[in-house]
Amino acid sequence: MKTYFFIILLALSFAAKGQSNTINYKYLIVPEKFSFLKQPNQYNLNVLAKALFEDKGFTVYYDNTEIPSEIATDRCRALVVEVEEHNSMFVTNLTILLKDCKGNVVLKSKEGKSREKEYKQSYNAAMRDAFSSFGDLHYEAGSTTVVNATPVKPVQEVKTAAPAPVTPPAPVNQPATATTKQAEALLYAQAINNGYQLIDSTPKIVLTLLKTTVADYFIASNSSTSGIVLKKDGNWFFEYYKDNALVSEKLSIKF
Repeated sequence: MKTYFFIILLALSFAAKGQSNTINYKYLIVPEKFSFLKQPNQYNLNVLAKALFEDKGFTVYYDNTEIPSEIATDRCRALVVEVEEHNSMFVTNLTILLKDCKGNVVLKSKEGKSREKEYKQSYNAAMRDAFSSFGDLHYEAGSTTVVNATPVKPVQEVKTAAPAPVTPPAPVNQPATATTKQAEALLYAQAINNGYQLIDSTPKIVLTLLKTTVADYFIASNSSTSGIVLKKDGNWFFEYYKDNALVSEKLSIKF
């Protein structure tokens, strides 16, 4: 009986060693600031995370840069890199997570630890220790990712003080009703500090939205126009003044 049990354990051990540590996602997205940090790329962690995964053969983008259209139009083609902090006294503990567009954890590292006293050295050492558990992780060229989910906004949300809502001053000859333009192409909301940037399928930044203290109400601007974006009757509108006339432009936004 003991011999039989030993054979089973030996077989399971060889099976585990024979697994290929590959994932079929080519693209990874690293946030400009991890949720437990106070500043973008604090302690050089975000740059380090990008470099470590690029060394494994992945194509990595920051979430505040213009990403290729194939990812902008289908965020489920990329995994999001998250890092969790569980520090204890005198010990820095970091865990690396790779999540899909639904927030599911695809891969999780061990808890990397460091007892360095200097913050930058400690966080960098803990990050490298956590990453070491990925071993021979790599992107397998030629593999495909089958996705049926729709794009979703990034998981990370920066919690910063939102500017107060601003209402454009009413011109003297303001019309009783605004001129309404119909919605054009679908725009995708990409999270940035204090709000979102709306990008089209090019991808090109069409509008920048800044959060306010009012729900579904943003301060909006682009290279030529400033106004507000708000939600009315379930639809999004970009409202601004042009030649002393109020224009209400209907938008189609995917958050």
